[in-house]
Amino acid sequence: QVQLEESGGGLVQAGGSLTLSCAASGSIFRLKTMGWYRQAPGKQRELVASSSSGGNTNYIDSVKGRFTISRDIAKNTVYLQMNNLKPEDTAVYYCNAAGLMVGLELKLESFTSWGQGTQVTVSS
Repeated sequence: QVQLEESGGGLVQAGGSLTLSCAASGSIFRLKTMGWYRQAPGKQRELVASSSSGGNTNYIDSVKGRFTISRDIAKNTVYLQMNNLKPEDTAVYYCNAAGLMVGLELKLESFTSWGQGTQVTVSS
């Protein structure tokens, strides 16, 4: 099993900043992609930013230039630095990780894990 523990959400005024952190733990063999999704009330969950093991990053258009995703490979941790936050960024943010884990009988298995979610609220 691979667990993801998120931290860093909260309430901030428009124009402010927050940094989300997500640490992966468990029977990890290799983390491939780590990313952040968000889900606002009444809306579908959407991918905000992702980071591949090769260093490639992707962002949705609405956060480009304001959000930065980064990884600490040694700590199996991904961060999302969010600057110039807007009320429309208000959502529950979920960490996601995919890769290979050591399963039963020490066999490598693919996995996808989700964090429990952390609330980000931006007031106008």
